[in-house]
Amino acid sequence: MTTDPTALLDADFGSLPALIALWGEVRGDATALDDGTTRLSWRDAADRIERIAARLQADGLERGQSVAILGTSNVAYALVFLAAIRAGGCAAPLTTSASPQQLEGMARDSGAIHLFIDQAKLDELGDLRLPVPNQILLSDLASFMAPAGTRAEPFDPAEDDPFNIIYSSGTTGIPKGIVHSHQMRWRQMSGRVALGYGADSRALTSTPLYSNTTMVVFLPSIYSGGSVAIMGKFDTQKWLERTEAEKITHTMLVPVQYRRLMEYPEFDKYDLSSLSMKFCTSAPFPADLKAEVLRRMPGGLVEYYGMTEGGVSCVLIAHEFPDKLHTVGRPVPGHDLKVLDENLNEVAPGQPGELVGKSPTMMLGYKNQPEKTREGYWIDPADGSVWQRMGDVGIVDADGFVTLVGRTKDVIISGGFNIFPVDLEGELARDERVVEAAVVGVPSDKWGETPVGFVVLKPGVDDSALEAIRNAANSHLGKTQRVAELYAIDEMPRSHIGKLLKTDLREMVPAKAR
Repeated sequence: MTTDPTALLDADFGSLPALIALWGEVRGDATALDDGTTRLSWRDAADRIERIAARLQADGLERGQSVAILGTSNVAYALVFLAAIRAGGCAAPLTTSASPQQLEGMARDSGAIHLFIDQAKLDELGDLRLPVPNQILLSDLASFMAPAGTRAEPFDPAEDDPFNIIYSSGTTGIPKGIVHSHQMRWRQMSGRVALGYGADSRALTSTPLYSNTTMVVFLPSIYSGGSVAIMGKFDTQKWLERTEAEKITHTMLVPVQYRRLMEYPEFDKYDLSSLSMKFCTSAPFPADLKAEVLRRMPGGLVEYYGMTEGGVSCVLIAHEFPDKLHTVGRPVPGHDLKVLDENLNEVAPGQPGELVGKSPTMMLGYKNQPEKTREGYWIDPADGSVWQRMGDVGIVDADGFVTLVGRTKDVIISGGFNIFPVDLEGELARDERVVEAAVVGVPSDKWGETPVGFVVLKPGVDDSALEAIRNAANSHLGKTQRVAELYAIDEMPRSHIGKLLKTDLREMVPAKAR
């Protein structure tokens, strides 16, 4: 050991590959990765990352070139992700929930010459072979990697070297590849100490490693020399068992996972006292659910708001601001936020408008799509600075906290009036017979668009209550806001990271309601 890894982390910029090698020396036999089946020490993990990277380089991997990964999250997946970066390449995890056509498009877009895939996904694809010349089963890593003792050629990352590509979710076309740089990821580590990350932290991930959501807790743990427990698929009981048994300190959960934990009948029987910090992002986190999590789960609760593309990031330290649970917090230091009207002019304080933001953690751009990259920007006419359009409508209060009103694409224009679905959803969800509510706009010959609602009903409540629920909600809404039709469904359609898929809801609306 020649250098203290924590000292390296204090620099303005540094190398993740260098950190991994050092943590391998410093942490030795301490656990680095554990998926419940395979457990690796820091020494072994660093060695395998080095040997996989050496083989990638020997196969012709060029600097900045993608390494594609497709499968269920586990230790092998994590090793390949980190080895791609060690080799000087770019980790390109592909979305397992994507259609075969989307996977084909993502694989081609990535430019990868290696695809690491698990057997289950290979079986699912059948005769379809993705357009990547070298395809390796994740279960065959031992035979793929270079011989013991082999070291990869040195790689000293530059600030703008690509670190990873995260493919966007919730789209019906080929997902866009969001490229992050080494500098962007390094800057995200600046708050790790305040959040309690260190060599003794133990994180549990239960969302897929292809998602930027998971990176929020995975990467700080790796950078800090901590350990990461990996779940291939979220299961309420197994999450509780692992958190208790492995004395987990940090975790990232999306709102639907928090809700399942809160609804689990035996939740209070588990000892979760090791938890020091819990995180949430990727989907709206209802204030009442935040309050329940604060009341029943140990440790702090931090909600992140932002885009995988970058722009502004807001943070709500929920345990410090219990009166602001209806918000997503305030922009973090160094991040700027503006609120714009329909003509892209700034609105008066307290007024709703489109959110745009800029920060040191902006993406490099969409892979191979410069036009799409530019479409997502707003250029400030005052100084020519580039801001990311966040896709959300929000309000900033007098204390600087941001309340989200809705997605710009989800705003319903009915009879010339703007209707924000979140207002209608709040009234529907207020009913004691409702577990969850969502509202979408559907085409209307009379109004242009009309609001249609969907609810998940509590056990024992049937469809006969729908009209009463709709009328009760409409009695508290303005005349132009009222829900035209209401339907009960068993569960809301969501992506693998808990995003509500409103496109799917629109497709469920019967023609008679349009």
